Amino acid sequence: MTYIPTGRELIDPFKFLEEVGIRSGMKVADFGCGTLGHYVFPAAQLVGPEGRVYAVDILKSVLDGIGSKAKMEVANNVEILWGDIERPNGVKIDDGSLDMVILANNLFMSKQKLKMMIEIARVLRSGGRLAIAEWKPTGISIGPDKDTVVPSNEAQKLAEEAGFVLEKNFEPGKYHYGLSLIKS
Repeated sequence: MTYIPTGRELIDPFKFLEEVGIRSGMKVADFGCGTLGHYVFPAAQLVGPEGRVYAVDILKSVLDGIGSKAKMEVANNVEILWGDIERPNGVKIDDGSLDMVILANNLFMSKQKLKMMIEIARVLRSGGRLAIAEWKPTGISIGPDKDTVVPSNEAQKLAEEAGFVLEKNFEPGKYHYGLSLIKS
């Protein structure tokens, strides 16, 4: 039987968020936050009570789970927000109001990658950060189908088309690449 790593074995969310410059007091959104809120709750801890984390997803069942976990963990700085991250103005967050958007393991699923990048740029303030964690094209059985994987150079190009500048490229885990980009 093959061992398949999960969760923090794939990417430690605290290390990833520290690598991309999260700080106390920031306003952050996790676009496509997923069922477990793998980045939502670590981000909530790191931004502290003065910060805010928006858990954004299109699936209401996902958001229900995140809401329940937020109540259990008394994460009062987490706000649950339904949104379509692939549509212009699909997320009800004011223009230029965020310091950081996390986009983790969503590019490979998206049919509207550039529109998603443009929506991220809309909600970020000038100088705000886009933190991407995405699957590497490894050709192994873990992760998405190799035909859907978005290589780091393609992700960077999409972000640049939406007005971002690469700050750094890094490796948050064995099977993922990371990009930290700044909205110009």
